[in-house]
Amino acid sequence: MSKYGNLAQEIVRNIGGAENVVSLTHCITRLRFKLKDESKAKDDVLKNMDGIVTVMKSGGQYQVVIGNHVPEVYADVMPLLGLEGKVGEQEEEAPSGNLFNRFIDVISGIFQPILGIMAACGMVKGLNALFVALEWYGDTCGGYLILNAIGDGLFNFLPLFLGYTAAKKFSMKPMLGLVIGAIMCYPAIQGSALSAGGDVLYTLFSGTMFESAVYTDFFGIPLIALDYTGTVVPVIFVVYFASKCEKLFSKFIPDLVKFFFVPMLTLLVAIPTGLLLIGPLATFASSMIAEGVISVRNFSPMLAGAIVGLTWQILVIFGLHWGFIPVYINNIMTNGYDNVMMPFFACTFATSAVVLAIFFKTKNKQLREQALPNFISGIFGVTEPAIYGILLPLKKPFIISCIAGGIGGGFYGAFNFRKFMMGGMGIFEFPAMIEPDGSMGNLIVAITGVILTMILAFAATMVLYREEETETLGLKAAGQGNGAGTGTAVQENGSGFGTNKQGTEAGKQTESLTNRITIASPIEGETLQLETIHDDAFASGVLGKGAAILPKKGEVYAPADGVVSTLFPTLHAIGLETDDGAELLIHIGLDTVQLEGKGFEAVVSQGQRVTRGQLLLKFDMEYIKGQGFCLETPVIVVNTDDYLEVAAAAKEHVLPGDTLITIVK
Repeated sequence: MSKYGNLAQEIVRNIGGAENVVSLTHCITRLRFKLKDESKAKDDVLKNMDGIVTVMKSGGQYQVVIGNHVPEVYADVMPLLGLEGKVGEQEEEAPSGNLFNRFIDVISGIFQPILGIMAACGMVKGLNALFVALEWYGDTCGGYLILNAIGDGLFNFLPLFLGYTAAKKFSMKPMLGLVIGAIMCYPAIQGSALSAGGDVLYTLFSGTMFESAVYTDFFGIPLIALDYTGTVVPVIFVVYFASKCEKLFSKFIPDLVKFFFVPMLTLLVAIPTGLLLIGPLATFASSMIAEGVISVRNFSPMLAGAIVGLTWQILVIFGLHWGFIPVYINNIMTNGYDNVMMPFFACTFATSAVVLAIFFKTKNKQLREQALPNFISGIFGVTEPAIYGILLPLKKPFIISCIAGGIGGGFYGAFNFRKFMMGGMGIFEFPAMIEPDGSMGNLIVAITGVILTMILAFAATMVLYREEETETLGLKAAGQGNGAGTGTAVQENGSGFGTNKQGTEAGKQTESLTNRITIASPIEGETLQLETIHDDAFASGVLGKGAAILPKKGEVYAPADGVVSTLFPTLHAIGLETDDGAELLIHIGLDTVQLEGKGFEAVVSQGQRVTRGQLLLKFDMEYIKGQGFCLETPVIVVNTDDYLEVAAAAKEHVLPGDTLITIVK
């Protein structure tokens, strides 16, 4: 049984059983049930149960307060309720910010659940190729076949996994997204199967770069045959379109037949649209890019190589790199080599080098754990986990890897770098770069380009990458004062976040003598005693001691240096683990999880390193108050039991940067 299995069973039993539960969500500390009959729940039994802090009733919800490990308890409770088809966690709002940031949020959210598995499969695939190269076994034995299946399985059927995760991201039934992915991997509709099993009916756009053979049609509408296995963008766009269809049909289909009519109509509209329109448009876009690169190469091979190297990762993200594949195959079959697409080779190692540099530089434990396997997977040629899991979310490392790849690609273009055989990935492509007469000149170019690219990417990341890369509050220190607390703390006798060197050094000296940690106020507003706020769980101190603020301005700043340990999807609460080991929770308003993200905007992401005074969140005070929610904001030290004392500052009004809490070790 899992760690919280017994607790989960007792919770379900004492809320009246699974049949008494309408729905379950969770916020950062609480299980939030909607019960058919709250009188069936045994309040006193639950309140006295080990693992439960208290029980509250608010806003039509029956709230079981658990603490910071509520996600694990939630995961154990959900299977006991049979609510898999219903929304569990609060649905995410559409990401805020500019178009690029919104795109990054969507892609990262879709890939995040499978990143670890992708890295694992990539490593197995690379090791399998390595063992064959070392002649430990041959590529025709059963062992190779099974290991190759382990390495290739996820990537070949990637649309299934992405269909599921994209559906969750776009608030569609996940199983419907899984079905869409399965349909797009259906063998009979793949371009390779259609071309192998039938004659060309006619050709569209003959004589142009968009020339497409048609082997079948959909009730008279030509179907341009493509291979969708292993692709990324088509299934994401199809699922996004399907999510809109599902919401539309749900509004009009009667409840009596909605259970099966909504998914049926969604599939009947979304799948033909995807196969007839979305897929071909992606293909045409990639063909245009490939033709453009060929035209540039006729003018300047170095410039063409730089363009391929610079943009390759971007093309892969959008699925536009497929336009190069026919050119690559045709060049090898007719010329005996390819030199048009091959400058992309630098990108693989640029990505790997950036990830390696992050491994050495980051203080984020979670990021370090991701970086090393992604580096290993990358040098074996599987860079998707690194791109989607690390580079894209961090943005600047992605840009560094693209620029380094562009420089390496330009080097390859200038020296006419070629590949003479198809097959291999990453370091296992090197044998295919030996010239047919056995000379090593081209292989030397390949290795030199890899070394050049990796050095540039690694060095640039070590120099330019900073974990504190978002907006910081530019307030001046109000006098030098007597600093108290650690170097991450604030000055005792000043308002605003101090940047004065003397104050910082004094703070370090004081900390070493008194073993104190000073936590700054993250918000401007009136201070309240924690026990006076209108939430029994916070007021009782069972979730941790601290203070509360009635905000005067809708901005939240980092109260200390540290890492964002928790950022709930509804953005109403944020957790921070400071460099001094304090675990902080800032909960904006009371019961504001019910707003489902409306009125909140995140400036940072979970796992990101932040510095004292850095802007974390924005919130619309008027909107939140207008929806009837209290803005009292608890700021608590979750691991209070680790310290001798947690004391709130005796101030009536605080600015961001003023001392709010003093912790005594």
